[in-house]
Amino acid sequence: MAAIEKRPVKIVETVLRDAHQSLIATRMPTEKMLPIVDKMDQIGYYAVECWGGATFDACLRFLKEDPWDRLRKLREGFKNTKLQMLFRGQNILGYNHYADDVVEYFVQKSIANGIDIIRIFDCLNDVRNLRTAVNASKKEGGHVQIAFSYTLGDAYTLEYWAELAKRVEDMGADSICIKDMAGLLLPYTAEELVRTLKSHTTLPIDVHTHYTSGMASMTLMKAVEAGADIIDTACTPFSLGTSQPSSEVMVKAFEGTPYDTGLDVEKMIDVVNYFMPYRQECLDNGLLSTKVLGVNVNTLKYQVPGGMLSNLVSQLHQAGKDDKFQDVLEEIPRVRDDFGQPPLVTPSSQIVGTQAVMNVLTGERYKMIPKESHKLAKGEFGQTVRPMNEEIRTKILAGEEPITCRPADLIAPQLPQYEQDVAKWKRQDEDTLSYALFPNVAKEFFEYRDTQDTGIDPSKYKDGAYPV
Repeated sequence: MAAIEKRPVKIVETVLRDAHQSLIATRMPTEKMLPIVDKMDQIGYYAVECWGGATFDACLRFLKEDPWDRLRKLREGFKNTKLQMLFRGQNILGYNHYADDVVEYFVQKSIANGIDIIRIFDCLNDVRNLRTAVNASKKEGGHVQIAFSYTLGDAYTLEYWAELAKRVEDMGADSICIKDMAGLLLPYTAEELVRTLKSHTTLPIDVHTHYTSGMASMTLMKAVEAGADIIDTACTPFSLGTSQPSSEVMVKAFEGTPYDTGLDVEKMIDVVNYFMPYRQECLDNGLLSTKVLGVNVNTLKYQVPGGMLSNLVSQLHQAGKDDKFQDVLEEIPRVRDDFGQPPLVTPSSQIVGTQAVMNVLTGERYKMIPKESHKLAKGEFGQTVRPMNEEIRTKILAGEEPITCRPADLIAPQLPQYEQDVAKWKRQDEDTLSYALFPNVAKEFFEYRDTQDTGIDPSKYKDGAYPV
């Protein structure tokens, strides 16, 4: 039997972003990260994912931290390792589309403050919503990784994914990520998908999945054997469940094979030992629930990501309708079909989930229409892979005409107004962007910040700029 050519797989460590977002609702504070950064920096990860996604909102809203300050501190500590973030296309890190000037400015500041790799995705896989962020990232010298929001449905054929790969390569992507946010990607399907992509693009392929359905480690192994170049994994204390497979386990699994990562497991164990007490702390205080640590094969049936699942439980509990959980789970696929089979990822997952809850609680489908459902039906988030159920869309829009252009084409520049609104709180250029994404939350944070003894001499600030 011919020897297999050596092809070391690269590791993206997610413990500082998606792992704790998936398991403890993004509540890991910066102070828990910084003491271990030096040791993490010596391991040799391809990249550490540490910013973007829900971290921005959680920093401001729950942790009373400046997310930009977190990024700068991490950049200072990681001297040898690339830093990666997750970016929601025209949504940036928020839940609605922003004007191009805001997207461009956010990308500029993200890279200026330390980001090397920007993973950009759109919840509908509408490439028109990626263009501005991609162009801005290229202009700033960042690595552009375009992520496909992986999902199931008759529209999502191998031909669909292959065509998408060609389009994003033409757009200027430096790599592609298969972003399997709900753990739907089965091992042999992953093998087939990676082989297909490899035959249609020359770009490196990164595979990101979650352990929710119990498939993830097997999926990553088959993906690597099929040609995947990079895999996303999480330090063991914050792995499995709704998070990613264990970094140390996957490194050990490939040891001595053609896919050997070359990483030193003993060095990685130091990181494990550091995070283990914090894991226990989170278990003890209830921040980490055992409910998200197991495997739920129903994920493959309902296609509900872990974060969406916990949100549904919360919505029903607040309404005193915990007994309607199964009804909502069964309604979700029907709503998704009505809405044109969108992948269930932020913000489309929240839109479909909330509409399903409304349909069940009111006892009449589409009697109550949240504003986000109206926006999706109108086309304000972009184009779905399948046309929306016309009868449902007509009911939701009530005579309004849907839009067919790129949604951001209809949004006038927004930065000047945001600059004006934030002026009285502004200490750094980046405050404008915090305010743009989450005005009320940012305002509360700025007011909180003003009450703290920061130890910073206000005279060092000039014209709202951050001191060099």
